[in-house]
Amino acid sequence: MKPCNARTCAILGAFVAFATTATAPVADGLISAGTNLYGNPGLVDMPTAESAPDANLSFTSAHFGNTSRNTLTFQITPRLSGSFRYSALRGYYPPGFPDGTTLYDRSFDLRFRLVDEDRQGLRPAIVIGLRDFMGTGVYAGEYVVATKSVGERLRLTAGLGWGRLGSRGGFASPFGARPPLDFGEGGKPNFDQWFRGPVAAFGGLSWQASDKLTLKAEYSSDEYEVEGARGVFDARSPWNFGFDYQIREDVTLSGYYLYGNEIGASLSFAINPRISSVPSGNEPAPLPVKPRASASALGWDTQWVQDTSTKAGIQQAAAEALARDGIFLSALALHPRTAEVRIENRRYMAEPEAIGRTVRVLTRALPESVETITITSLRGGVPASRVTLSRRDVEALEHAPATAILSRARIEDAAGPADPALRQTPGIPPRLTWSVSPYLRASIFDPDSPLRADLGLRAKARYRLAPGLELAGSVRKKLVGNLDSTTRVSDSTLPHVRSDFALYDKQGDPALENLTLAWYARPGRNLYSRVTVGYLEEMYGGVSGELLWKPVESRLAFGAEINYVKQRDFDQGFGFQDYDIAMGKLSAYYAFGNGFHGQIDVGRYLAGDWGTTISLHREFANGWRIGAYATFTDVSAADFGEGSFDKGITLTIPFSALTGQPSRASSDITLRSLTRDGGAQLEVGGRLYERVRDTHRPDLEARWGRFWR
Repeated sequence: MKPCNARTCAILGAFVAFATTATAPVADGLISAGTNLYGNPGLVDMPTAESAPDANLSFTSAHFGNTSRNTLTFQITPRLSGSFRYSALRGYYPPGFPDGTTLYDRSFDLRFRLVDEDRQGLRPAIVIGLRDFMGTGVYAGEYVVATKSVGERLRLTAGLGWGRLGSRGGFASPFGARPPLDFGEGGKPNFDQWFRGPVAAFGGLSWQASDKLTLKAEYSSDEYEVEGARGVFDARSPWNFGFDYQIREDVTLSGYYLYGNEIGASLSFAINPRISSVPSGNEPAPLPVKPRASASALGWDTQWVQDTSTKAGIQQAAAEALARDGIFLSALALHPRTAEVRIENRRYMAEPEAIGRTVRVLTRALPESVETITITSLRGGVPASRVTLSRRDVEALEHAPATAILSRARIEDAAGPADPALRQTPGIPPRLTWSVSPYLRASIFDPDSPLRADLGLRAKARYRLAPGLELAGSVRKKLVGNLDSTTRVSDSTLPHVRSDFALYDKQGDPALENLTLAWYARPGRNLYSRVTVGYLEEMYGGVSGELLWKPVESRLAFGAEINYVKQRDFDQGFGFQDYDIAMGKLSAYYAFGNGFHGQIDVGRYLAGDWGTTISLHREFANGWRIGAYATFTDVSAADFGEGSFDKGITLTIPFSALTGQPSRASSDITLRSLTRDGGAQLEVGGRLYERVRDTHRPDLEARWGRFWR
């Protein structure tokens, strides 16, 4: 397992420990505050037809007997949820197994609510679910379950289960026999097993005894056959009993009496990315709009435009005011009736917030004759888009809903010749920026060791040589940690393009993470380009080129990238190994709406294999992003090795959503079951789509509610 991106486990633990979950109900849904031992809405070990609130993200750590289950569950839509589970089953291996006695198992679940409950009638909510539906199938089972509320406090559940959930008292095989599991290298959906074999009934009830305490009882259809045969768990009785106690809205402690002879417990944390975990408005308040006096009183004199010292003073005053808001006024063009400002937003996650604060400052700094204000957003010194506003509208609509000013705004591409009147602001933005900060690199879900981590210091610097031309680098030094303790050696039959990560951990201290020269440009309307040379990432150096077609109004974008890279030495210094490759991809991006974004990449990967990566994520206005991806190439499952193909879960945690302080910083986490060599991509920074899309209309509209913030 390759280490996750920086600050992974610590940040993941922090956000679940301190964030506040949303409790707003989902229309037509049967909302559950509790989870079962599998981290899903449920009773004790059995599922229910309840759902978490839309976008709810929860982490459940459950323990009983020789079993530990740690589950991350996301309510993808009001009806669909997905889970990733990492379990430790001590003593599960047969006697004499050479690799010890603990099985570390990774599993995925999906649940879909087919029917909503009719609270006034008899119709229950109905959910269909797949548990551990790919890979080794240790927990594999399918179910259909119904839950009905009786009054305000009592809920009744009944369901039918297959697989593990059909192992106790199974009475038929309505859809045919369940074939033996042939998981091969693991990681592939077990289509031929779903809803096959004996089916058994389960059920139970929950009673909300108080606002914080819920009592539960169930009849389980899981016999725990394998665990029983190996002497690690004895399911003597089908009856389970438990309680949920809400310590606070986002933290639930549960206790259980299981299968007639075992005690268990779980702790669940939850957060809803749609809702900030901290009070709103912690950032400094913006300056209010300054209305102009009437034209008849002042005549809106335009003679000031002839005075260069006056224009310089206006620019300096505006730059100083914007800098206090973390917005750099890169350039300003002044005309008697119009003005264009070019800004670099270094502080606000939502670009509309930076635009809104900029226009308020300009109502105070610009002469009264200026009626039309154009704000051009820059990325790396290159214009990405422009928003044009009428000053009269800004003055009239300051206290109206943000949608009112959006309907009057003109959003356009910023390509083309620059206004000859543009004057650069001296020293803005600063040519050199740098930082020294702690870092945490973690490896989780390794088959041999669930958690390893390094803590140290990282120094980063960036120097702006010219607009669009940047020199950047990053160096890290470990202070303490055990990432270099793994004994796992790659057995890959493919070129070891990623699977030798342990050697980089062992030898790369200190490490030159990257050192690059990047050039960003606008070759034409709707077009963006990037060329990056140097040490591109911790394992590869070379040259990377990219071209993106992205109309400012469009939800659709296309990109092309080509790279020639060489593998770096394990010590992550300046040397290279013998392996080199030319690779690249064609990409299509689409914003579906409601925060859903999709991407398809087709091309050649680091190991020389050809294939496709499909990814989908859901993004929220405050910067949270949760998604998943899968890569399929011409590498066979046997050659790929354990896991069969590359897949994972991605999570972006914005610092501003946790601290309440405005920041564009975030932590990107990728959770993989294993890191192999097939389907491996280059991790070059500054890719164009993510760099520019937040300045285009679809993203601006999604976050426009922060314009007046």
